[in-house]
Amino acid sequence: MTQPVVGDAFGEMIRDAYAVHTGTGPRPLAGGRYPRPVIEVIERDDGLINGALADHYLSEPTDWRPFDHRAAGMCRGRVLDIGVGAGRIAVELQQRGFAVTGLDTSQGAIEVSRRRGLRDTVLNTVDEFSRATVRYDTFLLLGNNLGLIEGPERAPVFLAALARLAVPGARIIAQGTDPYGTTDPVHVGYHEANRARGRLGGQLRLRLRYRELASDWFDYLNCSVEELSALLKGTSWRLTSIDDRDHPYYLAVMEYTG
Repeated sequence: MTQPVVGDAFGEMIRDAYAVHTGTGPRPLAGGRYPRPVIEVIERDDGLINGALADHYLSEPTDWRPFDHRAAGMCRGRVLDIGVGAGRIAVELQQRGFAVTGLDTSQGAIEVSRRRGLRDTVLNTVDEFSRATVRYDTFLLLGNNLGLIEGPERAPVFLAALARLAVPGARIIAQGTDPYGTTDPVHVGYHEANRARGRLGGQLRLRLRYRELASDWFDYLNCSVEELSALLKGTSWRLTSIDDRDHPYYLAVMEYTG
């Protein structure tokens, strides 16, 4: 069986989603049919496949979920949007007068966020960018990007990188998902299998598929608030508030104590 080519699957998906969104993509097909929808396909290491329309990465504030609005309202000072994607949050904050840097490892995502008007973008990892001299007041991990802390092994390294970029009193505003309310036997079984091999239940192993491309496999963490609190122990960050009114989604605010 032919295997997908490893490459910037996320970036290619975002480019196509932006083209369809703006009408700059393929012309309507014969018979008046519209161009194909752009679908994000996520493959989990147990073989589970999920798909969703990719246009949510391009959503305007009128289409945001309530927790996105609350998160944007908590920003202050200079902002680093980590995993900026197509820039849906960063562009709006820039329009509100914030100095915003969009950070992503996807070349395609960076290109689209620039085309949408984001002025300051960086193509890099958090670890590499932490060597920069700039300092930030707010770090955003929205769109479920609390998952970028990956798990117990990676979290201290990731949080230390943000600490090197932080001014005194800086905050992380992160949106996460508590995965443990599900009764779906496929997910419950996955959680149990993870724990049996020494991982957190919601510690996912994923890759993104788009057309003939696939990303590398990566870890991505859905965790409870209690697990998040445990991951922060011994770091320079303390959990100061949780907003879980949209359960299982929640907003976590962490402040720099270094």
